[in-house]
Amino acid sequence: MLQNLTTGQTENADYSVLYDALYQLYANPLNLNTATHDELAATYLLTELQINSLLAYRADYGVLLSMYELQVVPDFDMATIQRLMLFTTVDEGRGALLRRLPNPTNHYLLIRYQQILEKQQGFTPAEASKSGKLPQRYLGDEQHWYVRYRYSRPRAFSFGLTAEKDAGEQMRWQPGSYQYGFDFVSFHGQVQNRGRWRNLIIGDYQLQIGQGLILSAGFVLGKSAETVQGVRRSTLGARPYTSLSEFGYLRGATATYALSRQLDLTLLLAGNRRDANIIAATAKAEAEVSSLLTSGLHRTASELEARASLAEQNLGGHLLYHPNTRLQLGLTALYTTFGTKLQKRNLPYNQYEFVGKENLVIGLHGSYVRQNVNLFGEIARSSGSQNAGGGIGAVGGALISLSRRLDMALLLRHYDRNYHSFYANAFGEGSRTINESGAYLGLKYTVYRKFSVAGFIDRFRFPWLRYLVDAPSQGYDYLLQATYTPTKKLLFYASYHEEHKQKNRSATKTTPKEVAAGTIRRVLVFNAEYYPLWGLQLRSRVQWTSFRYAGADPSNGFAFIQDASYDRGRWRISGRMALFGTDDYDSRQYAYERDVLYAFSFPAYSNRGRRQYLMVQYAVNRHLDVWLRLSRTQLTNQPTIGSDLDQTGVPHRTEVKVQARWQF
Repeated sequence: MLQNLTTGQTENADYSVLYDALYQLYANPLNLNTATHDELAATYLLTELQINSLLAYRADYGVLLSMYELQVVPDFDMATIQRLMLFTTVDEGRGALLRRLPNPTNHYLLIRYQQILEKQQGFTPAEASKSGKLPQRYLGDEQHWYVRYRYSRPRAFSFGLTAEKDAGEQMRWQPGSYQYGFDFVSFHGQVQNRGRWRNLIIGDYQLQIGQGLILSAGFVLGKSAETVQGVRRSTLGARPYTSLSEFGYLRGATATYALSRQLDLTLLLAGNRRDANIIAATAKAEAEVSSLLTSGLHRTASELEARASLAEQNLGGHLLYHPNTRLQLGLTALYTTFGTKLQKRNLPYNQYEFVGKENLVIGLHGSYVRQNVNLFGEIARSSGSQNAGGGIGAVGGALISLSRRLDMALLLRHYDRNYHSFYANAFGEGSRTINESGAYLGLKYTVYRKFSVAGFIDRFRFPWLRYLVDAPSQGYDYLLQATYTPTKKLLFYASYHEEHKQKNRSATKTTPKEVAAGTIRRVLVFNAEYYPLWGLQLRSRVQWTSFRYAGADPSNGFAFIQDASYDRGRWRISGRMALFGTDDYDSRQYAYERDVLYAFSFPAYSNRGRRQYLMVQYAVNRHLDVWLRLSRTQLTNQPTIGSDLDQTGVPHRTEVKVQARWQF
């Protein structure tokens, strides 16, 4: 499902967070008898017409007694119902916490080991140069370890612990350096729906509020093959943080309390340690943060020096008014302080970046549903930057079911070049919610139940300079996709995505660099899924990418991919064989791969060669599942793979993963 949703996507998307949120929904199904409009919309499985039909059916006939009752809900078809059954349930509702606490729906311990078998440069012995200086090397060993424990029941409680050590990192117990064995440790405890206490989380968490101008987290698609539903954010409130991304979450406590049936109040308090490059204080200047780091890697002495070096505190609140299922209004405020002043490098494109130690963002959001029209929007203002003052961020749009077959999305957005919100992730072309204006139109038309077409066009403008773009710039992109499902065992789709943007010419020696008249990226995908035998699924995929600067020769790339999956009894086996070729990195190919549970793989294929993997899962008994995954990339036009410390001395790279899950 994730591969189909991300057709044509290549950049500016955190697919690991998307995968994690989607799998959490799979592991903890949404209760259709209690789900709100926002919760249903956040699944991206239903149109506005279908959501309204389900809510009206519940109001007229009461709770659903079975998932199969969805067949009599107006506007629901079998394809939609089959998708819903993977991610939803019709639970019995709430009960006493002490009675439900000993009966979790999820209670497991998971351990994973992985390693690249070829020796990488960072793990080789360091040889002194002529000056006697030793080159940099990784401080830890080559093993990657991951541990996850979860004890939870949807809409009742959740307790979890996640720990990870990347290859090259050290296992250390140094509380003074904020390391407790594993390099990354995340934890949470959550209780929900206890009287007026809607939600209480202690530990690591994220919040999804409004359209993501101030607080955004979880399952957000943006521009994708889901051309209509993917543009709107849902107000889901606080959720435990379970991803392995070592940034973008809050550590502390948050609580949501129902002041009345129509009014909820959420408060949050958090204290984080963030990775940052800090320029030490001098006699004439205080210490400054030149950049915030988001890789989460701490393998070398310089990476360790930046680890948890910046103290950050957050205090915020959200007031939500929801008098009925149609109307929702909210007020959000977030106050962020840093222990060291933020001051990015003195470069032209950084002129309007945040400077200082304090930032306050206040915003209003709302949504209104009228028949088959959903209007939504948010506006916010930031203040606190010492160099450019505060800026405005605004986004507004509508989802409209024009008929039973035709759905449309409209969205307008504007983010000032001096709008600063550190936990924002609103809809946009850029990877950050800053320095952008745009207009989006998406359509989806069901020709008949087996054949549908969808597409979007988005025009955007960047009023100020950006990284690698030394002038104000603009562009547009569009996507067209056709999907044909002749039977339950056959699915075909074709997708074409074209993007026009401006970018510096890499060969230009002037400062600032000359901005190209334009670049064009084209991605064409043909995909077929079929089930020739019971338990056997095959997927064939051909994709082509072209990238070129205006007036220059294009860089072309292709990939031929064949996947196979077989499920029989206790065994699940899947594999891939891929052939690829690209002129350079500009025409790289992205292709989602199946991986072990809670792992994520979306590699970029570049140069020329082949890639294959084989994964085996075996259910030893009702408690124990084990996975083994082997993957290998072999290049035919390069003597090595990777660069710098990640480089191998041979043209191939082999990775092994072994994982075990014990369900109590």
